[in-house]
Amino acid sequence: MFSKSKGEILIQRILFWFIYFYSGSILYSSEGFLYSFLITFSRIIYPLSIFWLQIRITRRSNFLPIDSKMTTSQLWFNLLPVIASLLTVIFSLTNAFFYTLGKLINS
Repeated sequence: MFSKSKGEILIQRILFWFIYFYSGSILYSSEGFLYSFLITFSRIIYPLSIFWLQIRITRRSNFLPIDSKMTTSQLWFNLLPVIASLLTVIFSLTNAFFYTLGKLINS
């Protein structure tokens, strides 16, 4: 099996967080390049997604902790933060990509 060293994991996490914080700074500081409701949704959920992602990474638990013994409310309680955070990651990174692409084209 391939085993990653702690240094590689640290570099990957720093790179991920740098890109995610960069996309968040673009999300809050400039106009959005996506639809306004997607930008508003991302601005609301972005701080929550940072905490949720950090908790999931440090606990090293599953991103979708689903069990067959769960009730419907427990299932939704576990699924909604996951879905909202993943959508926020996608929207903020897409917005940052379009922002960077626009700056490169207009330069």
